[in-house]
Amino acid sequence: MCEHNHEHSHTAQEHSHTMQEHPWWISQCKLLIALFILLTLLLLKYAFKINLPFGLLLVLNGIAYLLAGIPVIQMAFRKASRGDFFNEFFLMTVATLGAFAIGEFEEGVAVMVFYQIGEWFQDTAVDNAKKSIKSLLDIRPDKVTVLRGGQQQQVNPKTVAIGETILVKAGEKVALDGKLATEKAAFNTAALTGESKPDTKYAGDAVLAGMINLETVVEIDVSSAFEDSKLSKILEMVQDATARKSKTQLFISRFAKIYVPIIFGLALLVLIAPLLFVDDYNFKDWFYRSLVFLVISCPCALVVSIPLGYFGGIGLASRNGILFKGGNFLDAITTVDTIVMDKTGTLTAGVFEVREVFAVNGNQEELLNYAKAIEAHSTHPIAKAIVSYHPGKPALQAEEIQEIAGHGLRATVNGKLMLAGNSKLLDKFNISYPADLKQMVYSIVLFAIEGQYAGYITVADRNKPDAQEVISAMHAQGLYTVMLSGDKTAVVNVVSKELGLDKAYGDLLPEDKVSHVQQLIDQGRRVAFAGDGVNDAPVVALAQVGIAMGGLGADATIETADVVIQNDEPRKILSAIKIGKITRSIVWQNVILAMGIKIIVLILGAGGIATLWEAVIADVGVALLAILNAIRIQHKTV
Repeated sequence: MCEHNHEHSHTAQEHSHTMQEHPWWISQCKLLIALFILLTLLLLKYAFKINLPFGLLLVLNGIAYLLAGIPVIQMAFRKASRGDFFNEFFLMTVATLGAFAIGEFEEGVAVMVFYQIGEWFQDTAVDNAKKSIKSLLDIRPDKVTVLRGGQQQQVNPKTVAIGETILVKAGEKVALDGKLATEKAAFNTAALTGESKPDTKYAGDAVLAGMINLETVVEIDVSSAFEDSKLSKILEMVQDATARKSKTQLFISRFAKIYVPIIFGLALLVLIAPLLFVDDYNFKDWFYRSLVFLVISCPCALVVSIPLGYFGGIGLASRNGILFKGGNFLDAITTVDTIVMDKTGTLTAGVFEVREVFAVNGNQEELLNYAKAIEAHSTHPIAKAIVSYHPGKPALQAEEIQEIAGHGLRATVNGKLMLAGNSKLLDKFNISYPADLKQMVYSIVLFAIEGQYAGYITVADRNKPDAQEVISAMHAQGLYTVMLSGDKTAVVNVVSKELGLDKAYGDLLPEDKVSHVQQLIDQGRRVAFAGDGVNDAPVVALAQVGIAMGGLGADATIETADVVIQNDEPRKILSAIKIGKITRSIVWQNVILAMGIKIIVLILGAGGIATLWEAVIADVGVALLAILNAIRIQHKTV
């Protein structure tokens, strides 16, 4: 419970593994026997006033002591053999053997028994915290149905090659990343995004490992090998995250290395110093006080509850579709005062939609029908946005379609010659149109029918539904908001005004984004940058906290980021900050609780007021309270 070195972690892992294989009462039988012996002796002594012979008392307490204390004694001697005497295990061993030396057998046994009970609680809590993290993400199926030579074969997902087609039945988890080959399907994406509502996918849409097929049997064309799937990479990141220590954890580890030798010195001072000024000095009395001092001084509650707090924070974030790559980033995000964001894919959906339909003759529906008929033959995202506007099969059909590279389309619709494209297309055919259309902010498609300008349709990326609300919430928390985008400045300014950002810059290259963020850092700001594209990777790496919008994000950005938001929702940035603050708050509650109570009982012990019993109860009690407080993180809502 007191020290998280490699040896101790290994022991804890073995202990955890044993707990999973056997019922708890079997894995803890030695400790339970020791506890039974201790309680029986205490009942005989204090409840029934029965004093057993000294020899029998020594043997029974010795058995209980060894049953509970052998792991601690072994660790103490292992460290001592390497010259490390200033550790919690050696401290415990010295204190308990000292208690036996002065005849306080039950108190010596109690120190070991209750210490091991605290260890048990800690192992269980840490194991549950790790399992709660891993169970959220380690959901990759062991078998997958692949279509080979017209036959269905059950194989290990690792053996499926890119380009092969897998079959996923209703209720099954998708094992590999790919593209949906079936016309339409609904998936539960909660394990990846934290969102419970079904996500409808259409033919050609990306489907990720870990999603659950909700309806009929679907076919998926595999696009990534098993080990390269986003789920596999995220799982690796989670496993790495638990190993990355926060500044608080590192501070406590360094603190323990200095703290323990000081405590040994003070305990020795408690024993020797009274010789100089106490007339009726009693060695046994002052030796007992120094033992109390040693027992209460164990920094168990600190060294246990702090990493457990960070485990809880990482687990809470994972359940909400947010991946922190280490406890250090839970700390870092609480200090952020400036949020810098990319536009496309972060604040906007990265999906085009029709903003305005203008018809010269005033009949917008007629123009839209003509436009749909001709644009149905283009694969351009703008064309797709027009076709999907007010869904419905167009009544008109386009014929004699001709694509004019870099300009647009020419076709016959309803017996009329029609042009659809940019201003260069109408210029090419000498068709006049209002000159101010060239100054339009949004992407514009111009139309001409039978040689006459007929109108236009503007298309633009749409803002994410929660973007405006999130920016307002950021301002309410005193955060400064900036948008950096490669899109043209006119579009960036419109989006910035709609969302209410503090600053926005457009027409930026990747190096320009880096320059802007560096300027903010040079001003003393603590910057978090959120982006999703490959071009965002450099600036994500530069910011104090790099956030990847991971659902649609580029792999390079996800790899570089410190925090990954798996469903691309901007509001999750605020959730991430809140989780960081919850974790920090509970960790520091534990630090203050543990240090405060220990200082009080140390003073009482040195003054002869607190006994070994109070020391044991204070030490183990504080540790258990700290563990329970840390566990609270896992049950918080954000």
